[in-house]
Amino acid sequence: MWCHQALGQNWAMGLAIKKQHEFVQTGPYRWMRHPMYTHFWLLVIVQGIVLNNWLVLLFGLTSWSMLYFWRVDKEEKMMLQEFGFVYKNYMAITGRLLPKLFKM
Repeated sequence: MWCHQALGQNWAMGLAIKKQHEFVQTGPYRWMRHPMYTHFWLLVIVQGIVLNNWLVLLFGLTSWSMLYFWRVDKEEKMMLQEFGFVYKNYMAITGRLLPKLFKM
C-alpha cells in the first residue's frame, strides 16, 4: 500500500507513462527503484515457505521471475527515455530491489 500511495496517479498496471506523469522519489522510492517488485519477490518466497509446499515455491518463483525479467529492463528504459539524466542519476544512488548500502 505504501508503494501505491507514493506513486499516486502515476501507477499503471501496464508499462505506461501517463499524461502529466511525475517522477516519484518519495516513500520507499527514496531508497530503491522497484519496491513493489521487492514485495512480490518476498511474497512468492514466503508463500512457498508458509505453505510448506516446494511446488508452490517453484511455480511462484518461475512465473514471477519470467514476468520480472521481461518487465524490469523495459520499465527502466522507458523511465530513462522520459526523464533522462534525472532518472540516470536516481539509478546511480538507488538500488533496483534493495537500498544501496554504499553510494559511489
